[in-house]
Amino acid sequence: MAEPWLSADGIAAHLGITKDTVYTWITDKRMPAHKVGRLWKFQASEVDEWVRSGGSDVSKDPGDGIN
Repeated sequence: MAEPWLSADGIAAHLGITKDTVYTWITDKRMPAHKVGRLWKFQASEVDEWVRSGGSDVSKDPGDGIN
C-alpha cells in the first residue's frame, strides 16, 4: 500500500512542531516537500529520514558553510 501524502498540518502534528516551523524549515533548512498546485505535501518517511540525518538541527545553518 502506498504511503499517504501529508499536509503541512499533518507533518507538523507528526513532528510535534508548528505549521510556521514547517514552512521555515522548507525555506531555510531544505526540508523535503513537494509543491502540488499551491499546497505543500509531505511523505513522512522522507521527512523522518531528513530529521534523522540532522536536517532539522538548529546548529546547522545552510548558509554558514557547516553542512
